[in-house]
Amino acid sequence: MKNQHITVFSGSSILVKGLQNRLEDHNISALIKDRVESARLGGFGEHRTAIELQVLDVDIEKAKPIVAAYEKEINS
Repeated sequence: MKNQHITVFSGSSILVKGLQNRLEDHNISALIKDRVESARLGGFGEHRTAIELQVLDVDIEKAKPIVAAYEKEINS
């Protein structure tokens, strides 16, 4: 069975990088999918918050409480 990446968060580059660091502190590998840069290279625009953070489906349950706490913190 092949593992899949699931988007757990999207936002600005700074917010995505901050969450990636927290997940890595808990030994959860995360992948950044930068649609802004891809759009720029393709010659068209994209909203600046179109940066996604993805984790493997096997890590999703471990990642959910960390993501929820991070979202609560940044929205306070």
